[in-house]
Amino acid sequence: MTQGIQYIGELFEAVQSARLFEDSKTFVDLLPKDAPDEIMSAYHDQKNDPDFDLKAFVDRHFERPAEPSKDDIIREHKPLEDHLLGLWPMLTREADQNTSEYSSLIPLPRPYIVPGGRFREIYYWDSYFTAEGLVASGQTELARNMVENFIYLINTVGHVPNGNRWYFSSRSQPPFLTCMIDLLFRDSDSKIPARYLDALVTEWEFWMEGMEPSKENPAPQKRVIPLPGDTILNRYWDDNPKPRQESWYEDVAICKEVNPAVPEHLFRNIREACESGWDFSSRWFSDEKKLSSVHTTEIVPVDLNSLLHNLELKLSHWLQDSGRFNEAYQFEKRAQRRKSAILHYCWNKKEAWFFDYDAKQGKQTPVWSLAAIYPLFFHIADSDQAHAVAKHLEDKFLKPGGLVTTLNETGQQWDYPNGWAPLQWLAYKGLQNYGYNRLAREIRTRWLNLVDNIYTRTGKMMEKYNVVNTDLEAGGGEYPGQDGFGWTNGVTLAMLHEAKSE
Repeated sequence: MTQGIQYIGELFEAVQSARLFEDSKTFVDLLPKDAPDEIMSAYHDQKNDPDFDLKAFVDRHFERPAEPSKDDIIREHKPLEDHLLGLWPMLTREADQNTSEYSSLIPLPRPYIVPGGRFREIYYWDSYFTAEGLVASGQTELARNMVENFIYLINTVGHVPNGNRWYFSSRSQPPFLTCMIDLLFRDSDSKIPARYLDALVTEWEFWMEGMEPSKENPAPQKRVIPLPGDTILNRYWDDNPKPRQESWYEDVAICKEVNPAVPEHLFRNIREACESGWDFSSRWFSDEKKLSSVHTTEIVPVDLNSLLHNLELKLSHWLQDSGRFNEAYQFEKRAQRRKSAILHYCWNKKEAWFFDYDAKQGKQTPVWSLAAIYPLFFHIADSDQAHAVAKHLEDKFLKPGGLVTTLNETGQQWDYPNGWAPLQWLAYKGLQNYGYNRLAREIRTRWLNLVDNIYTRTGKMMEKYNVVNTDLEAGGGEYPGQDGFGWTNGVTLAMLHEAKSE
């Protein structure tokens, strides 16, 4: 199933327009109690009745998703680590058996971790950071199950979707599967299974579709952006140029506000920012204060291309180990070319920082962001570049609670003053890669203190944190702050584990 009346069609738009649910995601996650054609027939028969009640109709024909009670999250106060270990069972979902064909859920064959709160499904890039904590806490088999689920999704959907919902299937998220597999095998002499390698090649092909634009049509193709000198780099993309089903009301509202000549262009750029995971940030805006100025299609992100360099490099090594020498050689060359291109287009010698590149303008974007840590995490930066990035991290980004995401205060959740667990982890490990252990430990200490203090005050593990004023909650976003929370738990446990081992 790839469509559903709860996330496409006349009834869907009526419900979202009427704002029956405070969160637009609620309706798309509802489960129809009857066959969609029966529900639509009833809707057409009743919708024009003078006393028709749309909310009552929805309540009759759809089941609401189960919401965790507060007691499921906030129990008797325990030390932070004990609390985190107790959260794993609450955030675990068993294999999706006997899933209704009318559900928006893409059923998965193995157990998995969800982030928590409104996020009732697995999320792609969240899962790597969650897996770091699972492995650190002895839950390696669950991390392996999550990898198996992603292999399954690649083999059935053609890529790892944003999340295992059909309405997410037109886009992916930052491709961290290679890191998850590396995590499973980093202390093992075993070879990577061939089916893993085949799936990773398929994922690479998904990101590189259209990688050979013709001279007659040198324009970007899907996730590929051609640059001068036969250089190919990547951007984020979404195959669906319509309002997001899970945020339909918000997307339509902003479209009405700015009334663009080509609404599809606005919707696609919004969706592509969602594929980045940074939804939303001034990284993607031409006017840092306005979401309506989003132009993600034109931007070559330093983080995405660092991830794809890692994918190419790991494939070259793992294919070599498996005796697939010609493929290995091709991926080695691709990794070399991409590394050179990242350093050429994203490194700013004057500012001594890695920036995204605006392909349309032919210059780097001006936004200082923590995306600059990816070349350190993946060993792309040289020692001088790493030194400069470390200095700027300490001077500009380090705040009382950890690292701020950007230097722009815009009200967007992926901007100042917010900090996010995955970026703390990438910076922490990236700095360690180049020997900046003092700064890495300082980031770890500040982040763990913040997380522990918030937990002590509220009993919650949050999706994001205000790292500037640690007495305030993080703001921004299209929904209230969520607690649970998969990647925060994972990063916190992994950092606690490393702190103990020192």
